[in-house]
Amino acid sequence: MYIKKGVRVLGIAESFYKERGRSILVGIVQRGDLIIDGFSYAQATLGGMDATNAVIEIYEDLDREDINYIMVSGAVISWYNVIDLHRVHWETGRPVISLTYEETEGIIRFFIENFPRDWHYRLLIHLKNGERKRIKLKNGYDVYMRAVGLDEEAAIRIVNMFTLEGKYPEPIRISRLIARRIARKLGDSKKYL
Repeated sequence: MYIKKGVRVLGIAESFYKERGRSILVGIVQRGDLIIDGFSYAQATLGGMDATNAVIEIYEDLDREDINYIMVSGAVISWYNVIDLHRVHWETGRPVISLTYEETEGIIRFFIENFPRDWHYRLLIHLKNGERKRIKLKNGYDVYMRAVGLDEEAAIRIVNMFTLEGKYPEPIRISRLIARRIARKLGDSKKYL
C-alpha cells in the first residue's frame, strides 16, 4: 500500500493538572512531508465521559475535508475518560489509530474502584475499542495500537511514516508539547502532570 506524501494526519494528545479538573486536548494537522498546517484544541473533564466529544470537536473545529486519518495518544485519557474510537470514526468518517506506549496490567479494577456508578459504561466502551496490538516500529521501538476503520498493515505504515525517532509519531509528539505548555500556563507548574 502506497501512502502519498500529501496524506494528512490529525494527531491528538492531552495534558492536565488533576487539581484543575479539566484536561487540555490539542490536535495538529501534519502532512506526510511533516509540514504542520492546522491546529485546534478542546477540553475534557477529568474522570468524565466527554473525551470522545472533545476529539470530535477538534476535528469539526478544523473544518478540513483533507484530513485522512485521526491519531490519538491513548483511548483512556483524562483520568479514565474513555474515548469511543468507533464513534469518532463514525462521526468524522475518518479512520482512527490509537497508540499507547507502555504495557499495562489492565484497567477494569480502576474503573470499578473509582467510578462505582458508571464503571460498566466505561468498560463497555473500552471493550468495544478492542484489544491493543503490540507492534514494532521501523526504528525498533514497541508501541501498542488499536485501529478502527483501516487494516492493521495500513495503520502500521501510517504510524511508521510519521515517527522520526522514539515511540511518538510527530503529530502526537507535537500536540503533546503544545498541550503541556497550555496546561502549564493554566495551572500551577509545581503540580504539573
